[in-house]
Amino acid sequence: MPQRKEQFTNDEIYHIIIRGLDDSLIFKDINDYYRGIFSIYEFNNAKHIEIRKRREERKREKTSGVPDSVVDKREKLVDILAFCFMPNHIHLLLKQVKNGGIVKFMNKSGSGYAGYFNRKYKRKGYVFQNRFRSVPIGDDNQLRTIFNYIHVNPISLIEPGWKENGIDNLDKAVSFLEDYKWSSYSDYIGENNFPSVTERKFLSETLNGVVGCKEAIENWIEYKRKLSQHQAILLE
Repeated sequence: MPQRKEQFTNDEIYHIIIRGLDDSLIFKDINDYYRGIFSIYEFNNAKHIEIRKRREERKREKTSGVPDSVVDKREKLVDILAFCFMPNHIHLLLKQVKNGGIVKFMNKSGSGYAGYFNRKYKRKGYVFQNRFRSVPIGDDNQLRTIFNYIHVNPISLIEPGWKENGIDNLDKAVSFLEDYKWSSYSDYIGENNFPSVTERKFLSETLNGVVGCKEAIENWIEYKRKLSQHQAILLE
């Protein structure tokens, strides 16, 4: 990856977006999504990782019934506060905890997943665009906005163009987000989906817990729906 101009600061929070090369699909089936989750967890580690060994270890952990939190020996590069996997791009909300952590994490997780993807689909070359986008989070208001923005992304899978055209069925959209497996939203609302991947305490407290997280998402969708209706009236 080319040298990045921006500097990432420890204990600061950043919204990261990485897309497939030419917006091509990076997740083609359910196993790809699972491997993506595995990658952002396992490669969030300053230590050298051998994926085959880690998969064997995780199988033993599952059969022994020992929770991930007990056996977690990673030397984390970042805290993953939130994530959302879409078919052709990924959103991450990261807090850097080690010097150079974000760049190292993105390099390791991206290279690890790309190697898997190329082997599986018998292809060569880049899977992701060379550079990921990053936006520093300046205050709690921006943090709340990004929480919503990341987690409402999947609505476009059932309502293409919903931000411009609005949503007819709010309940359907909310239910879809709560059931969407490839984001951290279900963990924020009390469902154990991939709880070991994210650090949720700070953001959950900022949003006033499970109820606050749900209200934030529902209010955001409703706001976007009303905004699109207002814009439609102005265009008539």
